[in-house]
Amino acid sequence: MTTHHAPGPLDAPSRPAQPAHTGPGEPDPVRSLAGSGAPGALYAGPGPSGDTAAGSSAGTGDSPAQGSGGPGTAAPPGGDPVKALMHRHRELCARAVDPLEIAAALEAHGMTDRTAAHFRHRDVFSLAEEMYARVPRHSSDRSAPPAFAHAVPEPVAGAAASGPSRLLTLVLLPALPGALCAGLLAGLAQAPPGRARTLAVVAGVLAVLSAVQLCLRHGPLRSPRPAGVAVRLATLWLLGYAVLGDGLLDAAVRGGPDRLWPVDTATALGLALAMWPAVLCARLFTGGARRRLARSRGLGEFAAATRPLLLASLTCYLAALAGLLALAGAALGAPPALGGAGALGALLLLARLLLVHGHRATPTVALATAAGVELAVLCSVLASRLPGCGFLAVPAETLIEVCGAEAVPTLACAVAAFALLGRAVPALSRASAHTDPGTR
Repeated sequence: MTTHHAPGPLDAPSRPAQPAHTGPGEPDPVRSLAGSGAPGALYAGPGPSGDTAAGSSAGTGDSPAQGSGGPGTAAPPGGDPVKALMHRHRELCARAVDPLEIAAALEAHGMTDRTAAHFRHRDVFSLAEEMYARVPRHSSDRSAPPAFAHAVPEPVAGAAASGPSRLLTLVLLPALPGALCAGLLAGLAQAPPGRARTLAVVAGVLAVLSAVQLCLRHGPLRSPRPAGVAVRLATLWLLGYAVLGDGLLDAAVRGGPDRLWPVDTATALGLALAMWPAVLCARLFTGGARRRLARSRGLGEFAAATRPLLLASLTCYLAALAGLLALAGAALGAPPALGGAGALGALLLLARLLLVHGHRATPTVALATAAGVELAVLCSVLASRLPGCGFLAVPAETLIEVCGAEAVPTLACAVAAFALLGRAVPALSRASAHTDPGTR
């Protein structure tokens, strides 16, 4: 059996690793990862309840292992600290298909390269290699790669293995919303006003939204768990406001609306066409991160390689979105709202990437906040018509007079997108975000 240890005094077999000094009241990271036991002990051997506790908490890290306090709990001098960690996470080690899965799970439970030194390893990756190599496996499992250098990245969630499925999820489905929206606008240009036109508009909008939903259920944008009601409502509001909101707000400030306000069809077409680059950029980021995870030798190295990839993917999407918005404006003869649509596109892509990789709270708050700001501005203008409430519309009227109605969605979505980017960069550069997001 070969293990991968960093040379140095930490490898001395006669001296157990000493935990680093922690301040008063601070938890010991080694004890929290290796399980509870006798004071100063790292090895929590199997006891009357040790097996059940280890099995219930392995792979989750939600609660500390309930090791027995009886004989055999404390390790003698020169004990094996890695064995204690393996006992704590024995189910994870047994079902892991490669060391990458163990390393990512340890990182998700709070393990860092500095903490790995307590287990006589230079980083989490080498510790995971030893844990993977020391687990007995069946003969059918012996072909699994024992080292990261030869590890093959698992298929990206939503990425199909076969050619026809790949063509469907990466080309045909992402192009469907844009094609349906373009067909709807072309049909409305030829249809006479009346009830049939209204029904055609309703049917066309539902068809476009259904196509978008198909793209979110299949392919790189598929989330392991369905998005919550708050995310769906906020997203629908933001998309609806991008198409209808600027005209409605401008009419409300002028005392209306007394008739149908203008609809931003160029923005609607540009956002529908942008589903394709959104899928491709999500695939670029997720697949690239998995390949970097297979080649990395430390958590810091992986994070440093993943952050530029995320920013590059977002930049590519924004460039494609700007080009599609300009193309849609030229085709329809109406200038699109580049600022508001660009900020909305960045917000929606970042929120979806976080949802895909198992983070739900932050995208929900960001989307709900942006939608709430837009709704509050519109309601303040309408409520100012009540007696004695004219002051409510002063901030909105001032902003619209200086920057135009487009400034409201631009500011709301841009601030939310920047806040979400600050959360997405550290969250999506963690190894645990690219293994099994459905378990978080």
